[in-house]
Amino acid sequence: MKRYLPILVTSLLTAPAWAQTTPPAGTPAARPAQPPVPGAPATTAPKPLAVPAAPRGTGRLTGTVLDATTKKPVEFATVALLPATGSQPIDGTVCDDKGRFALKSLAPGQYRVQISFVGYVTRTEDVTITDGTTELNTLQLTSAAQKLGEVTVTGERDVVETKPDRIVYNAEKDITNSGGTAADVLRKVPLVNVDPDGNVELRGTSNVRVLINNKPSGIVASSVADAMKQIPADQIKSVEVITTPSAKYDAEGTGGIINIILKKNSMQGSNGSVGLAAGTRSSNGNASLNYRKGKVGINSSVSGFGFYSPNRNDLTRSLKNPDGTETLALQQDGDGNTLGGGGFGRLGLDYDPAQYHNLTLGLQGSMFRNSGDYQQFNNVLFPALAANQFTRSTDRQFRTQSYDLSGSYTRTFEQKRREWSVLAQHTRNRNTQNYGLDQYAGRDESGELQYREESDNLARNLETTLQTDYAHPFSETALLETGAKAILRRVSSDYDVYDQLALNFNPARSNLFDYNQDVVSAYGTYGFSASKKLSFKLGARVENTRVRGNFEPRQTENSGVSQDYFNVLPNVSLSFQPNNPKKPGQSLRLAYSKRIQRPQIFYLNPFRNTSDTLNVSYGNPKLERELTDSYELNYTTFIKGSVLNMSAYMRRTNNAIESVRFIQNGINNQTFANIGRNATYGVSLFSSIKPVPKWDVSGNVNVYYVSLKSPALSLREGAVNTAAYSNDGVMYSININTSYKFEKGLSIQGYGGLNSPRVQLQGKQAAWTFYSLGLRKNLLKDKADLTLNADNFLQATRNLKSTLDTEQFRQESNNYIYLRGVRLAFNYRFGKVSTQPQKRRKGIQNDDVKQGEGGQGQGQQ
Repeated sequence: MKRYLPILVTSLLTAPAWAQTTPPAGTPAARPAQPPVPGAPATTAPKPLAVPAAPRGTGRLTGTVLDATTKKPVEFATVALLPATGSQPIDGTVCDDKGRFALKSLAPGQYRVQISFVGYVTRTEDVTITDGTTELNTLQLTSAAQKLGEVTVTGERDVVETKPDRIVYNAEKDITNSGGTAADVLRKVPLVNVDPDGNVELRGTSNVRVLINNKPSGIVASSVADAMKQIPADQIKSVEVITTPSAKYDAEGTGGIINIILKKNSMQGSNGSVGLAAGTRSSNGNASLNYRKGKVGINSSVSGFGFYSPNRNDLTRSLKNPDGTETLALQQDGDGNTLGGGGFGRLGLDYDPAQYHNLTLGLQGSMFRNSGDYQQFNNVLFPALAANQFTRSTDRQFRTQSYDLSGSYTRTFEQKRREWSVLAQHTRNRNTQNYGLDQYAGRDESGELQYREESDNLARNLETTLQTDYAHPFSETALLETGAKAILRRVSSDYDVYDQLALNFNPARSNLFDYNQDVVSAYGTYGFSASKKLSFKLGARVENTRVRGNFEPRQTENSGVSQDYFNVLPNVSLSFQPNNPKKPGQSLRLAYSKRIQRPQIFYLNPFRNTSDTLNVSYGNPKLERELTDSYELNYTTFIKGSVLNMSAYMRRTNNAIESVRFIQNGINNQTFANIGRNATYGVSLFSSIKPVPKWDVSGNVNVYYVSLKSPALSLREGAVNTAAYSNDGVMYSININTSYKFEKGLSIQGYGGLNSPRVQLQGKQAAWTFYSLGLRKNLLKDKADLTLNADNFLQATRNLKSTLDTEQFRQESNNYIYLRGVRLAFNYRFGKVSTQPQKRRKGIQNDDVKQGEGGQGQGQQ
């Protein structure tokens, strides 16, 4: 039967697009065409090659193709079988997503095998095929590169890539990120939303775990929103979005995992970079220094930043009467300013003492500070007997510092894909949140001083993780993965409140909350191929959780919390690849997983933030876990130079944790509760095209329907509201990213995003948009670049409007956030590097607690 050799042009559509580089001497003439060099005439992709029928026999040729530098599989690389002499292929195939290939029914004899892929040097090996299986083991492809001064520049990836189990956003290729922060980066990641307050969502849910270099970090322990301000965008290499993690991952994070990969040197020699950025909203500086010689590698980086953020808001609340009318009860308006800054640093060491052995040690730390002043006018209208007008002047301070210390040992074997690793990590986070306020009669501070209050909250989080993993291949298509893990958390929140004009200590509002959580788990997954087109991965994770919390002094209504539960969480996925020579890389994947969500201390901490006495917030230590069933159908194909990824998904969460509000004694209380059900049904579409060689366009559309139902919402603190609540609606998000490369190192890039109004249990939040435009010029023989970025430049503020509608009250609030900004960034790279294959590095991945929402103003952990 006549076969067809998959052509390079289709491989280009199924993997990262790489920039054209000068081929080394000796490259075979049959090497597939590369993308055009900027400024060079465009080339025409070859047409499919008809492959002559090869002599049939019982021989079999297998192997795995890896990137020589990263050790990652080269997906869909072209494998051609050549005769001992001559250049006409006699058989061929394409590697799968693991870089593996197999040629069957071959006649014994002498041949040559040629491996090629765009952006890599083509490799040709002599091979003797016998009557049995001939295993070539690992074949490494070296990136084609051209020297620019002392810096080696390799081929460029697309800004966004699709892989079988994840979407990868290559942040270092997006020039609009230069001089920004991780929050700016995440806004451009497909399927991810970041609202103007910095809160992160994945496919419409904030129930998502954020990792840094495949590991949890103390930097995100307090607040994801604050953490994203601390990491400079210039240190981020890529962001991975995993919507249906396998059983190998912790079973937490019903929305999925966002993994931020920081830049790391994997080359021999020394190199580094320095960068400075100055802007109207924020400024930062960062530097990195990397060294590698022989078996030892060192990576380091440090950064500092500062930001300025004015804000203003207003609020109107009406109480609902039994006859259906409403009575205006409260009006508020205020404004203030926030100043902040901090630093982030990391140091990593890896050592290869012998073949198949690797040791790593890493230290990462951060510091974040902000302070602000805020004045708020309050007009209390109902009840009439309590009518009052007063102004509160508040000063706030927030301080947090954290560090992560981690180490690992990895043992690989001559048998490919067999691996054993042991990992450990210790994380510490400490933060303080203090405020002081003065209350004056009337419109401003000229009135009589009526009341004073001060509060300080010290929160700590200590976390120790031990983990071991083992992978054993039974064949080239069957792999068993097993492992065990223990996560020990010790967190606390110690808060004191002083009030009245004399600032007397108030023991009724002061407390010490201790919370311990131990999670011990084990998992097993087995992946195998039922045929050349159909493969399965079956797995399950068992997790045992022990929770203990107590209060000092103990209160009658909050004497503590004690929870013990054991969960079996299955996971299964099915992948179908038609292996159509005309459409290589086409795939269909169906996945199911059952996942658990544990509340972190942000949701549990009973500390009452009363800086606004008419709107207070606190956590609920009685919260229980969530359980979610998640389903996804994913299809990827490539059409005439474009990648198209479509997904349909469904999540059904029981005992879901949601924010709830109720009125008690005229005060709006905001806390959290386990409502009945949260169900989401959605579809997403991602596409990336290249209209012309120098122009890239990618975009994402996510549309989903959310249904929130609480049959009988009963809250603590003596609330009388036990009515059933429900809300539902269709939501969507759209974003587009485009770039164009001009001559002489000049490029332009733009991004735009639109998010629909957000449906909440008791109301909704208004839609918001975000956009940016960047212009970059390469300097000093491409060792440096100068970038000018403008964000949301058409208007000064964004109004994050929200509406609450309950059986007790209706409330509308406007929060005007200043997002317009301009910044100028300069980056310089130095050093001399050369490629060298590196071993795989292992990292702990803790993703087992529900992340806190930013901007709530609570004591946090």
